[in-house]
Amino acid sequence: MKQKHIFLLLISIAVFHPSAFFAQEEQQPADTLEYREKYGLRLGIDLSKPLRTVLDENYQGFEIKGDYRIYEDYYLAAEIGNEKNLISEPSVTAEASGSYIKVGVNYNAYENWQGMENLIFAGLRYGFATFSTALQEFSVYSPTNYFGPDVRTETQEFNNLTASWIELQLGIKVEVLNNVFLGTHVQLKRRVTATTPGNFDNLYIPGFHRTYDNSTWGVGYGYSISYLLPFYKK
Repeated sequence: MKQKHIFLLLISIAVFHPSAFFAQEEQQPADTLEYREKYGLRLGIDLSKPLRTVLDENYQGFEIKGDYRIYEDYYLAAEIGNEKNLISEPSVTAEASGSYIKVGVNYNAYENWQGMENLIFAGLRYGFATFSTALQEFSVYSPTNYFGPDVRTETQEFNNLTASWIELQLGIKVEVLNNVFLGTHVQLKRRVTATTPGNFDNLYIPGFHRTYDNSTWGVGYGYSISYLLPFYKK
């Protein structure tokens, strides 16, 4: 009789509590499923330069930009471009033209939700430019204005000029379509080296932008559209 009661107890446990006898496969909650993020090359252009080329008759410019994700929130980044700009001041008018390259890294400080690839980034660049300057018009200083202003209009060319700088960038990039990003950023620059013409200073350095007397600092901004070429996920 005692064995019969034990047998009935075991049957009831097996029917109503099968987990006591059979190991069940542990299921992972849906919200903890692993999501693999995209790693690849993002290429684009700076939209502000073609727009300024259309709106400003004294300016021409174009820039290609790219970044490559190397580890979670870190990206190798670079920009390469060409600019021509005419600067006119009361005593001098000069045109600078040339090419530049900027290389460095970006750090993404934005914690994306699952499936998002947006960036709020801080970036550091080293920039280098090669350019020429054409002095088109200048006024000769005179302590008196008795004979009127002495304005010289002969053009003087100064070639093989170079400049380098360090640049801090802060910006955002938002995925508006699959792998298509719109972005904007601001730049703070500090000039490190520059070669100058013999009798006047550089008024504009491609990539660095406008220069001012007794200052090595510069600023800039940009708007971009880019496309991500995903090479793999992890």
